[in-house]
Amino acid sequence: MRLSWRLGLRDLRAGGRGLWLLVLCLFLGTAALAGIGSLSASILGALDDQSRAMLGGDLEMRVSQRRATVEEGAAFAAAGPVAETIRARAMAEPLNGQAPALVSLKAIDDRWPLVGRFTLERGALAGRPHGLQVAVAPVLADRLGVHVGDTIRIGMAQLRIVGLIDNEPDHLGEGFSLGPTVLVDMAGLDATGVIQPGSLYESRYRLLLPPGTDAAGIGDGFIHRFPSAGWSKRTPDDAAGSLKKGIAQLGQFLLLVGLAALAIAGVGVGSGVSAYLAGKTRTIATLKVLGARSGAIAAMFLLQLGLVAGGGILGGLVLGAAVPAIVEAVVGDALPVPPRLAVYPVPLLVAAALGLLVALLFALPALSRARSVPAATLLRDSLAPLTRPSLATLAGMAALLAALIGIAVLTASDRSIALGFVGATAALVVGLWLLGFGLRLLLARLPRPRRPFFRLALANLHRPGAQTDRLVVALGLGFSLFVALAVIDTSLSSEIHAAAPARAPRFFAIDLQPEDSARFRALITQAAPNARIETVPSLRGSIVALKGQRVADMKSIPDGAWILKGDRTITWSATVPPRNSVVAGRWWPANYRGEPLVSMEDKAAQTLGLHVGDTITVAVLGVEVPARIAALRKVDWGGLGLNFALVFSPGYIEEAPHGLLASVYAPPARDGAIARAVAVGLPSVTMVRTGDLIGQVGDLLGQIALAIRAAAAVTVAAGIVVLVGAVAASGRARRYDVLILKLLGGSRRQLLGGQALEYALLSALLVAVAIAVGGGGGWYVVVKVFALPFAPDWAVVAGTLAAAIAMTLGIGVLGSLPALAARPAAGLREM
Repeated sequence: MRLSWRLGLRDLRAGGRGLWLLVLCLFLGTAALAGIGSLSASILGALDDQSRAMLGGDLEMRVSQRRATVEEGAAFAAAGPVAETIRARAMAEPLNGQAPALVSLKAIDDRWPLVGRFTLERGALAGRPHGLQVAVAPVLADRLGVHVGDTIRIGMAQLRIVGLIDNEPDHLGEGFSLGPTVLVDMAGLDATGVIQPGSLYESRYRLLLPPGTDAAGIGDGFIHRFPSAGWSKRTPDDAAGSLKKGIAQLGQFLLLVGLAALAIAGVGVGSGVSAYLAGKTRTIATLKVLGARSGAIAAMFLLQLGLVAGGGILGGLVLGAAVPAIVEAVVGDALPVPPRLAVYPVPLLVAAALGLLVALLFALPALSRARSVPAATLLRDSLAPLTRPSLATLAGMAALLAALIGIAVLTASDRSIALGFVGATAALVVGLWLLGFGLRLLLARLPRPRRPFFRLALANLHRPGAQTDRLVVALGLGFSLFVALAVIDTSLSSEIHAAAPARAPRFFAIDLQPEDSARFRALITQAAPNARIETVPSLRGSIVALKGQRVADMKSIPDGAWILKGDRTITWSATVPPRNSVVAGRWWPANYRGEPLVSMEDKAAQTLGLHVGDTITVAVLGVEVPARIAALRKVDWGGLGLNFALVFSPGYIEEAPHGLLASVYAPPARDGAIARAVAVGLPSVTMVRTGDLIGQVGDLLGQIALAIRAAAAVTVAAGIVVLVGAVAASGRARRYDVLILKLLGGSRRQLLGGQALEYALLSALLVAVAIAVGGGGGWYVVVKVFALPFAPDWAVVAGTLAAAIAMTLGIGVLGSLPALAARPAAGLREM
C-alpha cells in the first residue's frame, strides 16, 4: 500500500488533469442532493422554531358560525390566558373610485397575540387598530391605491387605515386565505355588520398553557366536554403540520430529481474514469513489465480516484451546505419562513454517501479493466476490444447498487415512492444501456452504406472505443426527464389557465342572506343582463360520528379522510345538484319530508368505508343531526361550480339559521361592473372572483415549478458535462480515425458532417425513448397524483426536445474539433 500510495500521488501530480470530468460530475450530483436536503431541513427547522407563534399559543380551539358560550369561555379561561380572533371574508372598497377587493377580515381582542409580536410598518398612526380603525396588508393598500390615514368601507362601516401590517405572527398558521388581511378589533367587526345569522365565519380561541401540559389532551377534553358544539383543536405541531408536509413532499420530489441528476453524473464518472485509465494503458503495462502486481496497480488507481472523488464530493457538500443562505439572499421573500441557517449533517452525510457509492459503482468496471491490462500491450495497439467484467466485479457492483438503493429509500420521507422511483430509474438505466449495447451490435452487423458520409457516421457508433452505450444512458435519462417535466408543467397550466376558467363562474357570492336574494339577482342582472346565477343554501357542519362511533373516539383516522378534518360547508336539495351524478343508492323524492337523509361524495365515502344505508352524525351550530346515507354521488370538482361533499334532504336541516351561496356566470368584461354593483347595493355580501382564486393556485404551482426547474437545471448541467466527457473519452480513438481519413483524402467538412450525423442519429433514436418514458412518467404524475386531465402542450414538448437535440449536436460537434485539427504528420510520428 505504501508503494501504491507513493506511485499514485506521483502519477496524479503528473497527469491528474484527466480526472476533471470525475470531479465535476460528483460536484454537481453531490451539490444537488446536499443543497436540496439542507434547504428542506432549514425550512422545516424554522417551522419547528416558530410553531407556537404560528398557532398563537399552546392550544387553539375553533368553531364555525358562532362564538363561544359563557360556559365554554369559562372553561377555556380556567386552563390559561385566552385570546379570541374571528376570521371572515369581506369586501373592502376605497373611497377613491377604485374597484373593491376581497379581503380576509380578522377581528382581534386586546390580548392578541399571546405569542410573538405584532408590528406595523413605520409611519403608523397607532400601535394597533381600535374601534373604527383598521390595519391592512401592504399588498391591499397597493391594490386599492390607499395610504395610511385614508378611509375604506367594509360592510356598513367606514374605517380609517392606521397602519400597514409589518409582522402578523400567526399569519402562516391561519391557513389558505382568499384575500389580503385586514385587522380590526371586536368593536370594528360589529360596526361592519359582516357577521349575520347564517354568515360563514370562524371563531378561534388561543390558550397559553403551563409548561409541560399536554395540549392535545386538554383540547380533547374540551371536545368531549362539549360533544355537540362542533369544536376542533389544533396544537403547534398542527399549525405547521400542513406546511411542513407540503415542504417535505416537495423536498422529497426534488431529492428524487437530484437522484436522477446523480445517476446521470454517474455515467459521466464512468466515462471520465474510462478515458483516464485508457490513457494510462501503457503506464500500466510498463509497471507490469517492471514486476508490479495487478492488486498494487488497482490500489494505486483506486487511491487516485478516491482522492479526486473526495475533492469533488467535498466541494459539492460545501456548496450544498451554503444553499439555504444563498436561497435566502436571492429569493428569501418567496419562502414561507426564513430558513434557519445552520449546518445540517444528515443531508450532507446522505449526499456524501450516495456520491461515493455512485462513484465506485460506475468506476468499478473501468478499474477492473485497468487491473487486467497485460504487459504485452506495449507491443500492440491499445484500442483492443473491451472485455466483459468478471464475476467478482459484477458482484461488487451489485453490492454497491444495493447499498445505494438502501440509503436512498431508508432516508426518504415516503419510502414507497422513493423505492418505486429508484427502481424505475435503475430499470431505465439498465434498459438504456442494453439499448446502446444492442445498437452497437446491430450496426456492426448491418451492410455498409455505399456513401462514405453515412458509413463514417454509423461506424463511429459501433467501432472499438465508441461511447455509444454511455451516451444512450446519459442522453436517454436527460431527454426523458425533460419530457416528463414539460408534460407535467404544460398539463397543469392547461387545466388551470384554460380549462377551468372556461367552465367556471366569474364570481362566488358568500354571506348572502335569503331575504336579500331577489335584490342580489336584480343587481347582477342590471350590471350584466345575460348573467346566469345559481344559488344554494349553505351552513357549516362537522361529522362527529360514523355508524354510531364517535369520531373523537376513533383510534386512527384513515389517510385521505379530509372530510373529517374540521367543518364542511353543507347544503340541502330536493333534486340532484348540477355537475353531480348518483352512482349508488337512490335520490329522495322532490317532496320528501321524512327522517334526515344525506348524499355523500363517493370517494369520501370509499375512504371512510361507508355505504348506502350507513348512518353519520353531523354537528350543526351545536345540534347533532343523525342522517342515513341514501345515495353516493360522483362530483365534477373540475368546473369550480358550487359542489358539496354532503347534501342533505330538505326538511329538518332547513330550520337551522343559514345563508346562501351564489355563483355568477357572466362575460369577463362585466367583472368590474358586477363587483361595484354588489359592493354598493349589498355591502355585507362578499364577492370572490374566481380568477383571483385560480391566480393564487397558479402562483403556488408556479413556485413549485420554479423549484423543480431549479433542480432540473442541475440535471441539465450534469447531462452537458457527461456529453462533453463522452466526447473527450473517445477523443483518442477519434484522433487516429481522423488521421487515417485525412491521409485517404477526407476533407474537414466531410469529417465534421459525419460527426454531426452520428449525434443526430443517436438523438433521433432517443427522442422516441424519451417520449415513451418521459410521457408515461408525466402521465402518471398528472393523472394519478394530481388527478387532472392529461393535456400536455406537445408543441412545448417538441420545443424542449428540439433544444436538447440542438445542444447535443452542438456539444458533439464542438467536442470533435480538437480531433479534426490533428495534423497527419504529427500523428504518424506518434503512432
